Amino acid sequence: MPQISTRGTQMPSSPIRKLAPLAEQAKQRGVHVYHLNIGQPDLPTPQVALDAMKGIDRKILEYSPSQGYRSYREKLVGYYDKYNIKLTPDDIIITSGGSEAVLFAFLSCLNPGDEIIVPEPAYANYMAFAISAGAIIRTIATTIEEGFSLPKVEKFEELINERTRAILICNPNNPTGYLYTRREMNQIRDLVKKYDLYLFSDEVYREFIYTGSPYISACHLEGIENNVVLIDSVSKRYSECGIRIGALITKNKQVRQAVMKFCQARLSPPLIGQVIAEASLDTPEDYMRDIYDEYVERRKCLIDGLNRIPGVYSPIPMGAFYTVAKLPVDDAEKFCAWCLEEFSYEGATVMMAPAAGFYTTPGAGRNQVRIAYVLKKEDLMQALVVLKKALEAYPGRCE
Repeated sequence: MPQISTRGTQMPSSPIRKLAPLAEQAKQRGVHVYHLNIGQPDLPTPQVALDAMKGIDRKILEYSPSQGYRSYREKLVGYYDKYNIKLTPDDIIITSGGSEAVLFAFLSCLNPGDEIIVPEPAYANYMAFAISAGAIIRTIATTIEEGFSLPKVEKFEELINERTRAILICNPNNPTGYLYTRREMNQIRDLVKKYDLYLFSDEVYREFIYTGSPYISACHLEGIENNVVLIDSVSKRYSECGIRIGALITKNKQVRQAVMKFCQARLSPPLIGQVIAEASLDTPEDYMRDIYDEYVERRKCLIDGLNRIPGVYSPIPMGAFYTVAKLPVDDAEKFCAWCLEEFSYEGATVMMAPAAGFYTTPGAGRNQVRIAYVLKKEDLMQALVVLKKALEAYPGRCE
């Protein structure tokens, strides 16, 4: 039998989705599953977006331009200007979700064997995209005890060598919800400038910042304009995960030219998705305020509830809609699987993402889970009761 490629063998399973078969089996047994594992908001997509989808009146669903419709990119310039990110339409390339933007950034900027420094825990698919590009992720550890803040610059410099080409950050962070401070962003800027690195910055959660501190985009950092590649997506801000529309943004003309070759090879980003995304830019401010307020309430409900469970600890996330929590268990992956296979309380169980899948350091995050607070408060409260009962009953509990 022919062998699977090395790349295919090395590609990691998603920690977010790998337990999905167990969840389906639980549902088939009649168990209600509270999905805390995936960042799929349950909040409604803006009405202007749904109206645009329903109002599509075309005779042909044609290819769009490889870089995306100009009308959408022109409208995005105004959106970013509200965040003091000054762009032209030509700085923006529309992609099939933020995921494709990350992949195309890696393929365009990195050679096989090049290294990227990434604070861990990190979004698990970064590793998958690095493997696809033949690049190597080098992680710099952050800890739950220190709230996942960045370590000192010396720790970064210990990892930098002749193969280092980039630093990758997610701000606000998935999976931790951490928001980088101005000092930390300046620290990254200085490293990028000193070693002439790329800075890949995934900023898809900028709407969800729960602190008085200002949002510092990589595009705000002076002196490294040609080093920055910004990753964005409409999936989270408008609850539009399924339309698969993202963006790659850079002032670096050479990077854009390289990215365009990959864009042309995949032909075009989704036509209907762009129509919906363009309409979404007219979303009323009161929608965005209501969504924000809802996440603030959910965050308080979840974090307060977690930290009241004996043996559980979660720092307070300052952005996005995730937290990483430490559980009193021997192995969080075994615990998560056990919850789906063997446990239920009053006909319900919980599904979480084992946090070890967001680390590359062996053994790291073994007693941690990522939890997404994308359910309404009533469901979060019930899920917390189920989690507490599960921890009490789990045979591998650690005190």
